[in-house]
Amino acid sequence: MSVPRSDGDLGARLHPETRWVSSPGSPPPWSQAASAWPDLSGPMWVLWGVLLEAGLGPSSPPGSPTGGSRALSLCKYFERQNVDFRGKKAASLLLPAAPLRRTFHVGPCCPSSSGKELLMKLRRKTGYSFVNCKKALETCGGDLKQAEVWLHKQAQKEGWSKAAKLHGRKTKEGLIGLLQEGNISVLVEVNCETDFVSRNLKFQQLVQQVAVGTLLHCQSLKDQLSTHSKGFLNSSELSGLQAGPNKEGFLKDHLALAIGKLGENMILKRAAWVKVPSGFYVGSYVHGTMHSPSLHNLVLGKYGALVICETSEQSTNLKDLGRRLGQHVVGMAPLSVGSLDDEPGGEGETKMLSQPYLLDPSITLGQYVQPQGVSVVDFVRFECGEDEEATEAV
Repeated sequence: MSVPRSDGDLGARLHPETRWVSSPGSPPPWSQAASAWPDLSGPMWVLWGVLLEAGLGPSSPPGSPTGGSRALSLCKYFERQNVDFRGKKAASLLLPAAPLRRTFHVGPCCPSSSGKELLMKLRRKTGYSFVNCKKALETCGGDLKQAEVWLHKQAQKEGWSKAAKLHGRKTKEGLIGLLQEGNISVLVEVNCETDFVSRNLKFQQLVQQVAVGTLLHCQSLKDQLSTHSKGFLNSSELSGLQAGPNKEGFLKDHLALAIGKLGENMILKRAAWVKVPSGFYVGSYVHGTMHSPSLHNLVLGKYGALVICETSEQSTNLKDLGRRLGQHVVGMAPLSVGSLDDEPGGEGETKMLSQPYLLDPSITLGQYVQPQGVSVVDFVRFECGEDEEATEAV
């Protein structure tokens, strides 16, 4: 019979917390049992000793009449698995596993609650991704204002880079924007590549910025009005306008930002403004209107018209009349105003007052306007995506 070694503390080698329950100096229990039952193999006695020290074994040795069936079945299992009962593998299978401990990482990379609040606030205010907002806060030492400025500068750099790559791609879609305030009316056109982008709020906000910038430009012109005045701005002139109140930089900078965010080529194509003194009224109409509550007084669409009327008295129906005149300009696309003395024309007529009235072709527009007590003196018509630049009506 092979008896396990007794010159080493088997329990201590199997597990650091294990100690034999026998008194100091006495042989381990499996050694005592081996002398009492000499017909059992050495490996089974090693297992028996481990079971006793682990508190898992029965009170009698394996093979005895009163117990050992559990030890015997375990022994056979381990023998099939080729387990060395004197090694640590047996201990890991027999001794209870150490309890799991839940740990929490509290290193510097985990943002504090105040840091999370700053991150959320910056994200809501700027609309940039969490990754970029986090990087901005880390770069600026948690300063919210500096982080916002840093984000805008980075986005502008990326936008200019993308704008250079997309330059030259066709921009036939977009929107016409109408903005009226006091005695000033503004029409602007901003183009993009697809109708999908034109419906994006960020693109519509760009149109609003262009309209506001044009309005502020018109307000800055100090002229004494005795009659109406009208002006046009081309693409390069629009790009050089200030972005407006509470906005830094020029319109071209915000154009680059929009290109960077939306990934399409865009153009600030043109703008027109009209300023009138008392005794004049500007009728307006936008076709294909898109409503956006966040854009306030701005009206968006695919066609737009301003019709300048002179009236001797303020009529209660001027708003409705101005809308109908605007509809006519959009639908009939006149090239000039003409005169009430002109002969009525047909469908190909280009003089506004001689054209068949859009809403009642049996009469001319001049015949419709004359009883209303107003005189049409000028108009502006924009069609989104048209090739020619806007020209003054004569």
